[in-house]
Amino acid sequence: MTTSTHLLRRRRFLPLFVTQLLGAFNDNLFKNAMVLYVVYSLYNSESAEAAFSGVASALFIIPFVVFSALSGQLADMRDKARIIRLVKLAEIGIMAVGASGLLLAWRGLLVETVAIPLMLAALFAMGMHSTFFGPIKYAILPQHLKGEEVLAGTGLVEAGTYIAILAGTILAGWIPVEWAAGGVVVTAVAGWISARFVPPAPAQGEVHPLDYHFIRASITLIRQTAADRRVFLAIAAISFFWAVGTILFIQFPPLAKNVLMASKEVASLFLVVFSIGVALGSISINALLKGRVSARYAPAAVLAMSLFVVAFWAVCARWTADPAAGLMNAARFLHHPLAVPLLLALLGISVSGGMFVVPLYAFMTTCVEKTQTARTVAANNIVNSGAMVFAALLAMGLSAAGVPIVRQLLLSAVLCLGSAWLGWRLYRAECCHPAPTH
Repeated sequence: MTTSTHLLRRRRFLPLFVTQLLGAFNDNLFKNAMVLYVVYSLYNSESAEAAFSGVASALFIIPFVVFSALSGQLADMRDKARIIRLVKLAEIGIMAVGASGLLLAWRGLLVETVAIPLMLAALFAMGMHSTFFGPIKYAILPQHLKGEEVLAGTGLVEAGTYIAILAGTILAGWIPVEWAAGGVVVTAVAGWISARFVPPAPAQGEVHPLDYHFIRASITLIRQTAADRRVFLAIAAISFFWAVGTILFIQFPPLAKNVLMASKEVASLFLVVFSIGVALGSISINALLKGRVSARYAPAAVLAMSLFVVAFWAVCARWTADPAAGLMNAARFLHHPLAVPLLLALLGISVSGGMFVVPLYAFMTTCVEKTQTARTVAANNIVNSGAMVFAALLAMGLSAAGVPIVRQLLLSAVLCLGSAWLGWRLYRAECCHPAPTH
């Protein structure tokens, strides 16, 4: 705690911490405000709502597939602070476009032809923003912090990210959309200002020319990273996890509205519970492993997640509501007899998910040299994003085929079995070749 407090008073950490926090907050405020407004105010069809939610998720994820190889190269071979400032400057323009779309939709002007395309374009651009910023936040800490401070700094960044996600998600569900439009622009400007105070972080080691051919660069990066079987298995297991998470996040808004007959505040509550659960799972697994990086509990954790998904499905399948009474607000929802079992099942999904995925991220980054960390994270982002795009397209296809949202929940439970198998193989590989400590 002393080290953490000390870091929050130092320029070598605080500007990066604030910049990351504001970026995560803005991502979630804009994305959730857009999806919730469209689902609850513009569409009245479960399939159309699920399709829009799926398109939005896919557009945000695609840049990770296309540009992660380049972002990893840049993070390892160029001044990271300069990249941060350029990325945050671009965020101001991106959010101005997104805010224009939100305001047009709120006013009911050119909704289908201009407003929605503007919002989706901004979401795609924010995906690019996150693609280039993501590897830097992992690679810059060892440059600015002392060896004994890196763990504390990483913990603060992760904690700040969760707080920002929660704040953005809660606000998106509770404030008017026109306020959200103004908020995303103001936050983007604040993020650019904080980024200007991040100290220089030039490249370390030998600098190679950048490969701008994204397909070749991506294949080369994945091939090099996957040469270590443990890293390959960790990335594959994480990808399965995020495929499950993508399907669940796509389903939450239309499920809340059409199955549970609940308002957008309740849909926002689901996302908040999910984020809190992942954070609790992260804390729990760290305590259980006593600081040791290991995939020991990964198979059991993801199998528990599968059981909680089935429990969540069972509660949704038995849910009854009176359509004539209109959508339930948060207070009415919490008084429903099945509300507590539903939220507990959702909390179980996210806690066990956090216990599964967090050690795998740590395992992945401790198996490589520090000069390769950003590119390893970038390779992971490519594979994860491909899995998430596939999951989004699968969910959209099932909705288009008329498969009810409730039944689609069972698909998430099945995918958990794939993650459990990969986690088990990773633990076996770990027992043969323990990960080094840095």
